[in-house]
Amino acid sequence: MSFAAVSRTVELQAVDILLMTAAARPSALVIAGESGIGKTTLWNEAVEHARRAGYRILSARAGEAESVLTYAAVADLLADIEPDILDQLPDLQRIAVDRVLLRASADGPPTDQRVTAAALVSVITALTVRSPVLIAIDDAQWLDSSSQPVLQFAARRLAGRVGMVLTERTDSDGVTASPWLRLGDPDAVKRLRVGPMTLGALDTIICGRFGRALPRPTMVRIAEASGGNPFYALELARAVDGQSVSADAVLPSTLADLMQLRTGHFSPAVADMLLAAGCVAEPTVKLLAEATGVGVDRVEELLAGPEREGIVVINGDQVRFSHPLLARGIYTQAGPGRRRRMHRALASVETQPELKARHMALGSASADPATLNALDTAADAASARGAAAAAAELTELAIELGGDTPARRRRAARHLLRAHETRRARKLLKPVVESLPPGPQRAAATILLAGTWIYDNDFAPAKELLSAAFEDAEGSPLLLVRAHLGLALAQGWTGEYADALQHTASAVEQAELLGAPAVISQALAMHVALECGQGRGRDEEALRRALELEDPDADVPVPARAGTADAMTQAWLGRLDEARTAMMMVRRRCIERGSDADMMQVSRHLSMINVWMARFGAAEVVADDMMQRAEHLGGEYSLVIARIQRALVWAYQGREQHARNEIHAAIVGAHRCDAPQMAAWPMMILGFLEVSRGNHADALEALAPILAGFDPDGGTEIIAASYIPDAVEAMVALGRLDDAEPLIAALERNGAALDRPWMLAVGARCRAMMLAARGDVVGAEKMADKAMAEHDRLPMPFERARTQLFVGQLARRQRRKQVAAQALTEVVTEFRQLGARLWVDRARAELARVNVARNRDSDLTPSEISVARHAAAGMTNRDIAAALFISPKTVEHNLSRIYRKLGVRTRAELASHAELIEG
Repeated sequence: MSFAAVSRTVELQAVDILLMTAAARPSALVIAGESGIGKTTLWNEAVEHARRAGYRILSARAGEAESVLTYAAVADLLADIEPDILDQLPDLQRIAVDRVLLRASADGPPTDQRVTAAALVSVITALTVRSPVLIAIDDAQWLDSSSQPVLQFAARRLAGRVGMVLTERTDSDGVTASPWLRLGDPDAVKRLRVGPMTLGALDTIICGRFGRALPRPTMVRIAEASGGNPFYALELARAVDGQSVSADAVLPSTLADLMQLRTGHFSPAVADMLLAAGCVAEPTVKLLAEATGVGVDRVEELLAGPEREGIVVINGDQVRFSHPLLARGIYTQAGPGRRRRMHRALASVETQPELKARHMALGSASADPATLNALDTAADAASARGAAAAAAELTELAIELGGDTPARRRRAARHLLRAHETRRARKLLKPVVESLPPGPQRAAATILLAGTWIYDNDFAPAKELLSAAFEDAEGSPLLLVRAHLGLALAQGWTGEYADALQHTASAVEQAELLGAPAVISQALAMHVALECGQGRGRDEEALRRALELEDPDADVPVPARAGTADAMTQAWLGRLDEARTAMMMVRRRCIERGSDADMMQVSRHLSMINVWMARFGAAEVVADDMMQRAEHLGGEYSLVIARIQRALVWAYQGREQHARNEIHAAIVGAHRCDAPQMAAWPMMILGFLEVSRGNHADALEALAPILAGFDPDGGTEIIAASYIPDAVEAMVALGRLDDAEPLIAALERNGAALDRPWMLAVGARCRAMMLAARGDVVGAEKMADKAMAEHDRLPMPFERARTQLFVGQLARRQRRKQVAAQALTEVVTEFRQLGARLWVDRARAELARVNVARNRDSDLTPSEISVARHAAAGMTNRDIAAALFISPKTVEHNLSRIYRKLGVRTRAELASHAELIEG
């Protein structure tokens, strides 16, 4: 243990607790405090403790100079990862890692911070299989703008044996620099503030460093002057070493005074060499020689003194300061003129575009064309590496230096949008839109500004901006496509489907004029999906072309992907197995890209497909994942989508109160985020839940707002009309047959025209209910048989069981009790296997009505009940005999009487009479 850690018992205990916890689940410790207080010392101890405990260490030491680099910290974390781990990554993630490590060019598919973050999660996950992992980051306040969002994304998705330990500098008020750090469990992040050391502790570390103790009066003065800060105390001790410090002596009271005392005695040549080292993130002897125009030997000669005095450490070609505060002090003392001259010198020898441009910018008092051009080139390089945040910073720096042009503002805004910094993007774009004259440039800025609102799910301002952009975009097919697709996307989310469809049709026309395959694919994909959703059928030829022209590597919103349109419309056509497979492929690609916003939309459809297939467990897993991602994304809109899906799953599972809670929260949330059309979905779910409970009047009350806008021509696709069977059932039960007729007719007509198995199956069931209510039981039975035939080509077991329940009800009304009992017994079993609790209760109630009428005077005896219970549990006659201490023959006689009294013939049918045989 280092001398500086000797008095940090509480802090070291926190480190030990972190490592014990992280060996089982994700945990984090943030070590905070003022400059020089000993954070890095504790960080080093944590890393060493973890190494001894068998942890794999991924470490990065951020610095103020490094905060300008692209993916500096992430590159440090990934630098030593074994090739076999990287080879397991999906292709896009492996490309992103290679770009972070400067091992790949900009050729190939684009990557961004989301892909890089997903790659980091994949690497950490693979490493945790072999050993626990510790992610150690020193001076988190200096994380570069590209690495910080990557780590933020990754931290929330960590799983298994992984810990994080960060140090961060805080001010006197304790404001933290890492509010972004969140794990899946918010309570798993612990924060520890490092306080000042006692006089005794300071005495111990000073004695350990210099090999002897200072007089007590001197130590008292040092402790007072340093405020218990060990770095300041050591530097003060170095300054007064061998001198007597009287009670009235004045010691340096500020960092600037201390740095002047520490470094002010060096010659100008040494001072310049130290300044050069303080201007770069990773100084080397060779770089310092090139920047200062001297030989390597001369550099080593000039740095020999600072090395002896413990200011710098030279290890081979590498030069580093013994403490970041020393580098900062030397840089600050140099003054603006000397700093600019040194940055210009470094720019002349730097080869990396980003660093070269920053040195040029820092070396200029005002912009010049060469500097602005260098910044633009560096921004392009950062963007090509997937570092949109860094590209935005470089472009904004050019703007601040005097290169403020509409084109540069648009470029900066595009980078910011890719980095999910929508507010900053809007701040840049709004003056451009307001100041530009009419024409294509204003259209481009307006469309981009609208995109920032769409990204934030705020569609009203987006629609207003896009509607105004068409006149300016006239004559530019590309701009018109973007405007039409953007407006269609916003209108689709606000329920204006007819208008949205017109805009996708116009987008297709303009895309064809443009002749760009990828753009044509996006326009066709959105148009096909909207057409199909509005009951106009699926344009197979257009979709085939969209799939052929699709650029799989393009980073476009999910609704504009041909693969997504294919998966969604397959589901609406009733091809659920194919749709589920296709949607899972789309979802996997979103996971690889780390795109949470796209994942929300894809998961929504995947969850619905699983519900339609009665895979309620799988649907719940997806819905829970949606809720976690929505909480990460923030904003009401994402939470509403996630709540709707959870409510849907829970309603089918019969978890009534949970479903009602989420339905209420989703409706309130939809209105709160100014998207009242989204409230239709929870209303549909509420209608289904009330029908499940037999509350038909309440069901129609819940569905009334949706029924008011029913479109008999295009409103019967399952994606928009899952409520119709519930509404019809409720109307028939309440005698509102005339109200039900147009709903049934629309299902029958559109189902036949489009050959939709779902429409035909539920339409026939609804028609059967209508006929039965009018007294035509024979006609009802024929329509029920037709419904069952349609179910045979539709993998929706819940809907099939629901129709079969009605078949049993019809048989009971015709007094065909044996047929009714058999049908209803099968339905009880089916609903139980599906996990639909409320529908199990409904089916059992129907079955009881059959058996009560038949066996009114045939109650079971106590002995028969005992036998029946064991038989219903699946036990053999011999096992029952052994359990009840009777003979197998007696069991047979009892079962014969039980079957006769209950009107059943098998053990499976017997199990449906739980209310009679379970007491």
